[in-house]
Amino acid sequence: MQRGGDVVADITRFVVLSLIQELAVKFERFGRLASHIGAALIGVCVTTAAVAQTVTTVPGMPPVTNPGNMYSNAGYNNFSPAVAGALQRIYVPNLRSNDVYVIDPTTFQVVGKFPVGRSPQHVVPSWDLQTLWVTNNAEGHNDGSLTPIDPKTGKPGKEVMVDDPYNMYFTPNGKEAIVVAEAHARLDFRDAHTMALKSALQVPECKGINHADFSIDGKYAIFTCEFGGKVAKIDMVNQKVVGYLELHKGGMPQDIRVSPDGKVFYVADMMANGVYLVDGDSFKQIGFIKTGIGTHGMYPSRDATKLYVANRGSNKVHGPRNGPGSVSVIDFATRKVVANWPIPGGGSPDMGNVTADGKWLWLSGRFDDVVYAFDTATGKVKIIKVGMEPHGLAVWPQPGRYSLGHTGIMR
Repeated sequence: MQRGGDVVADITRFVVLSLIQELAVKFERFGRLASHIGAALIGVCVTTAAVAQTVTTVPGMPPVTNPGNMYSNAGYNNFSPAVAGALQRIYVPNLRSNDVYVIDPTTFQVVGKFPVGRSPQHVVPSWDLQTLWVTNNAEGHNDGSLTPIDPKTGKPGKEVMVDDPYNMYFTPNGKEAIVVAEAHARLDFRDAHTMALKSALQVPECKGINHADFSIDGKYAIFTCEFGGKVAKIDMVNQKVVGYLELHKGGMPQDIRVSPDGKVFYVADMMANGVYLVDGDSFKQIGFIKTGIGTHGMYPSRDATKLYVANRGSNKVHGPRNGPGSVSVIDFATRKVVANWPIPGGGSPDMGNVTADGKWLWLSGRFDDVVYAFDTATGKVKIIKVGMEPHGLAVWPQPGRYSLGHTGIMR
């Protein structure tokens, strides 16, 4: 009887195991089918969302690949083939000594310098990433010029005479350079390569016009008016002034940066000691973020989650040495300051940019004749001596498909 029971038990176990295996196969097949169906549905949803969010850009402008982050093509070490062979260097224009210092960012040492035109203000990467232009605006004189630098050799070329080039940008299609003639409240549209003048746009209510950033679709730009407390909106398609927005009487707007999703323009104001928030499309002020004394330059992190804000440590155009300069870190998602990095002993951080790996923020020390390299993980800073009154330094090469100008507005 015991033996028969064992046989029955064995048969029962065999049947049960067979049923389990058959069910397992069926469930596996169903799971794969469900997985395929789920993946297809997700793909449809993602595709539908992508189509819904497609940005219609101006003719000739490269497409926006990620509408939620216009900086996605300028992420960590995402280099264009156009910068192949470029030397890894920091180019520092020194306003009062009329020269450019060259720093090797791997050793933090000055490895060269060369003379340029009168009053060099910024080093500007060209739209096609092939040239770095030094904007010599010749303050108080009429012999302004642009000095080209070959990024593959780090050497300057022959100067091009240009009226009052305080700063320079490029149209989103790359065809024209926009020379910011600050002293004349004028934007000069020039051939992006020869710098031959094509047209000029007067912006009469924008006294001290100097810095700019562009809408996500390239249809308009917003320029700051340093000596008018305003910003000016420019129609880039028809090259005309749309209007002006006063932020604060007595204010001094400086650098301007648009949020990764293209919705909000951040405007640094050195008198307000913080950053105004402007809705670009409606052209209305929607907020303000307090940062530090003398708010000046702004640069997004390589992952586009944060905005580094340079506080120059003084509300004066020509401030003292060793002021309470610092860098504030704004979180784009919350629009709040999440860190503040002081400079031991004081300083005057001004203009610059972030390295391709996102690990260092390089800024000129405007009133202290130095440049700073901030470790973006810790906020600790290295200091390098340069020429007299360094201004808009450029970090090169940088990731991205093209440059809209200044010290590297990369897209």
